[in-house]
Amino acid sequence: MKKFIIYIVVILTVAFAFMQFLSYKKKGQGLKIKPVIVKNVSVNKNEISEAEINFKKALKLKEQDIQKAITAFEKIVTDFSEDEQASLALSQIANLYKQQGKVLEEKSALDKLLNSYSEAEITNRLKPRLWDINIDMLFSNRQTKDSMIYEVLPNDSLYKIAGKYNTTVDLLMKSNNLVNSFIKPGMKLKIVTSIFTVEVSKSKNTLILRDDNGVVKVYSVATGKDNCSPVGTFKIVNRIVNPVWYKTGAVVFADSPENILGTRWMGLSEPGYGIHGTTDPQSIGTQCTQGCVRMRNSEVEELFLILPVGTEVVIKD
Repeated sequence: MKKFIIYIVVILTVAFAFMQFLSYKKKGQGLKIKPVIVKNVSVNKNEISEAEINFKKALKLKEQDIQKAITAFEKIVTDFSEDEQASLALSQIANLYKQQGKVLEEKSALDKLLNSYSEAEITNRLKPRLWDINIDMLFSNRQTKDSMIYEVLPNDSLYKIAGKYNTTVDLLMKSNNLVNSFIKPGMKLKIVTSIFTVEVSKSKNTLILRDDNGVVKVYSVATGKDNCSPVGTFKIVNRIVNPVWYKTGAVVFADSPENILGTRWMGLSEPGYGIHGTTDPQSIGTQCTQGCVRMRNSEVEELFLILPVGTEVVIKD
């Protein structure tokens, strides 16, 4: 009997212990979980390209040695011509040459930037700067590959020289800092030898001035209302300072605020049409004229200095 009682106690003790074990296991108590350690996990980061590294090095050189910086930027253009850093490097080269007052070198860098990287974001921002340089070079007495030095002969006149070299008296005076048309034998004159052409886009309301090398400058203009500007190839047949406007039933003189022709007129071979200024600069960039090409006065005066009679003007849709 005593043995039987002992067996019962042992069995109950074991059963109780087993139940306790199951209870702890459910709660996770007393269980040790070995952590899993993951080694050599790489994190994705934007890698800096070799071109970017070299560009940053060149930027630092700007503060130490401008010429070395220019050389470093030029190497980026050569070695990484397909990379975005090449266009940025060219803009830096142009800036450094501007800082040194080297206009020809600055223009060369900007020309290369616009010709080789026309789609780059920075290119659009720098176009007006190149156009201004082009005009400044035209109007300066600096000799370029598109000009020559002429020695005035006896019986010469600016009108005679302008006719011979297909330019304007205005441009001769401007580019030689002449205050009047008086010249004397032996004088040296800069003569611009480029042949200029004009292209007008009615859909874009732009006027593009071109020379033998390409685009000189792009101007915003107004064209004909309801697309009425004529399309085709024309010539400039006359040039008038402070033109009188002969509108239907009236004559409007140059000094009248109602004279819509502004300060300059360049008549085209299509009768009744021309390129002129305006008394309403807010209209530039729209299609609102009676068919003529309308420009801001300051810009038509600039163009007037450059374009001789006979200049080709193409108007496109």
